[in-house]
Amino acid sequence: MAQPWAYFDTSILTKRYLNEPGSFEARILLRKYRCLTSAIAPVEAMSAVARRRVTLELNDRAFAAIKSRVRADRERWELIAVTELVLRRAEEVVCARGIKALDGIHIASALLVEADMRIRLPFISADERQLNAASTFGLQLERGATR
Repeated sequence: MAQPWAYFDTSILTKRYLNEPGSFEARILLRKYRCLTSAIAPVEAMSAVARRRVTLELNDRAFAAIKSRVRADRERWELIAVTELVLRRAEEVVCARGIKALDGIHIASALLVEADMRIRLPFISADERQLNAASTFGLQLERGATR
């Protein structure tokens, strides 16, 4: 039987590559569900990893290994394009909830995928503010380890 889909925010995806609080739980969720996420997620994830390299929390070898894993994983992820429709919906989300722009793009992407596929998707994030906003739009939450 195929794994069910879930929408993953970058805050959970990043925990797959970095050892931090919630990493164990994130890895379990990524085995439990097939990953739907915004096309911005790989860039966001690499940004978080690259920042750790700059601050010397990661050495060059670890950075290269993580970069390779992200590239391999993204081949299995279903990436949702950042279309004009996604951006318009994200504007509504950020205006209504006062959240960060990229968090709004993730919520809007999940909402539009749900509407298009006519299914309920677990929305998985490690960001409590984003989860609170997502819940007000009726998304079904599955909490990863929140920050």
